[in-house]
Amino acid sequence: MQPTQPANEAIWTVSALNFEVKTMLSQGIGTLWIEGEISNFACPASGHWYFTLKDDKAQCRAAMFRGRNSRIGFQPQNGQKVLVRAQVTLYEARGEFQLVVDHLEDSGVGELMRRYEQLKADLAKEGLFDNALKQPLPQHPKKIALITSASGAAVRDVLSVIARRAPHIPVVVFPTPVQGETAATQIRQALARVDDYAACDVVLLVRGGGSLEDLWCFNDEALARDIVAFPIPVVTGVGHEVDFTIADFVADLRAPTPSVAAESVTPDINELMQGIDDRVGRLLGQLEMRLSKSRERLRYLQKALDQQHPTRQFEQLKLRLSHAYGSLLERQRARLAEGRHRLSLSQSSLAQSSPQLTILRYQERLTRLLENHQAAMRQKLLLAGHQLSLHSRSLDTLSPLKTLARGFATISKDDKLVTSVKQLSSGDEIDIALTDGKQKAQVS
Repeated sequence: MQPTQPANEAIWTVSALNFEVKTMLSQGIGTLWIEGEISNFACPASGHWYFTLKDDKAQCRAAMFRGRNSRIGFQPQNGQKVLVRAQVTLYEARGEFQLVVDHLEDSGVGELMRRYEQLKADLAKEGLFDNALKQPLPQHPKKIALITSASGAAVRDVLSVIARRAPHIPVVVFPTPVQGETAATQIRQALARVDDYAACDVVLLVRGGGSLEDLWCFNDEALARDIVAFPIPVVTGVGHEVDFTIADFVADLRAPTPSVAAESVTPDINELMQGIDDRVGRLLGQLEMRLSKSRERLRYLQKALDQQHPTRQFEQLKLRLSHAYGSLLERQRARLAEGRHRLSLSQSSLAQSSPQLTILRYQERLTRLLENHQAAMRQKLLLAGHQLSLHSRSLDTLSPLKTLARGFATISKDDKLVTSVKQLSSGDEIDIALTDGKQKAQVS
């Protein structure tokens, strides 16, 4: 006998069930940090990573896709203990529970980073990173305290920079370990010695680069609190530019390297000398300006005194008299020149109105008309002679005698010119005229 399905219950497909389980895992659990050991690691041609994450009691499958694992910087090995950030999900096609990893790191480093981030968050929440707590650096320190390893490269770099930029500032070195379990305590003791004996204006706390473990002493909470409470400004230059420690956040100034830390607390002697030269130059310029103004004032007073002297006044009156005389003489000369010009214009006008000049103009006009008339008659005679010559040649050309001279003859009958054979009959008497005479003939 088959069981009967209740009317109010739906029938699920396998894919629907897997999808629902996947949704419940993704939304119900989400992303977790998980620590475990790598096993069965595989990296096919696709570039994705597939492995098993296990501990001593259980295991689960995990995958990290190529877009994520390209940022890790190393390839995990079987047996390596790692810390992963992963989303809990279900591979629907096979119904297998798995982790989709988006971050992976070595477990040891991960623990240090968690401790670092936790301390950083706690101190920030407490307000130890606030800018209001940071002390201003002295522009011209009288003495610098240097806390670092005596054998490291950082001490040489810092001393070299200070010797180059500010050789006049003394540096007191407090050698101390900057790496290891006791380093943080010894750095705190060095700070105490600076406060008790050194009488310095600023403290440089520096060391060269290293791993997170190498720099761990600078992440000590007690050291951070000592730096915040220290009465002298503290400048840190720990590691490289990308390295940040808790000491950097609580220091009054964080420099990316030891050399930059040394530069940040020392004025450049060349710039100081240039500033002194500039100030001396400005002072000299101001003095020269004041002297120039004083000289100008003295010249003005001397000129005013000269203007009020009786001899000067007499000279001015004499000059005014000479100027007035010259002006009067110039006006008289101008009036005389104007009278001469008017007289010249009157004489010219009278000359233009003289009858003798009018007679001369008419005589000249009559002479020109006579000459024009004679020239016109000569031209007309020449033209008439030319036309007569042309007509003579035309008449000569059209003359019958010219035709006869060329061997032609004229025939006349009864003194009438014969122009057609129809005018002649057999036995008629005709006259043949040639160039040298006439001859009678009879038509046959």
